[in-house]
Amino acid sequence: MTKQRILDQFNESAELKIQSAALLAQPIADAVDLMFSALANGNRILACGNGGSAGDCQHFAAELVGRFERERLPLPAIALTTDSSILTAIANDYSFTQIFSKQVQALGQAGDVLLAISTSGNSANIVAAVEAALERDMRVVALTGKGGGVLAEILSDADVHICVPHERTARIQEVHLLIVHCLCDGIDVGLFGGDAE
Repeated sequence: MTKQRILDQFNESAELKIQSAALLAQPIADAVDLMFSALANGNRILACGNGGSAGDCQHFAAELVGRFERERLPLPAIALTTDSSILTAIANDYSFTQIFSKQVQALGQAGDVLLAISTSGNSANIVAAVEAALERDMRVVALTGKGGGVLAEILSDADVHICVPHERTARIQEVHLLIVHCLCDGIDVGLFGGDAE
């Protein structure tokens, strides 16, 4: 029984990735173009998410500031999920809904990109961060699932919505991680050319 459940998990994950490839390739390419343009023009990428999505944000920022698959100059990316003093101060003094939006207001500039990750698209603090980014004339790349929720409704035509066609959070997160790697690879190729060393 346990072995079959494991095989089922692998198969469902693989099938969703194959199914998603054709649907998501263009929006991922659009997101790469948006991020490449921002970084090439001296802007930076901020990232926010909750739980596993917070982990994806930190993973993304680490790949840009450190490296993905090649030696290159560090790239400016900040995961808004990592400073416990800022997060707890804002949550305590204001509300949990504002833990990312206040950081966007403090750190975000016109031309920057916000990577907003929410499997449901309905996380109130992610929605607030996106609204703050749009008010600051930032562009948004939203990674969602389950139809995209509120985020799908508030994004502008200049933003990019990458919505995984699934309802199960674990499966959506697995595709989100692959998308993060596609973004990192695309940024590296766009900025530095060729294949990874």
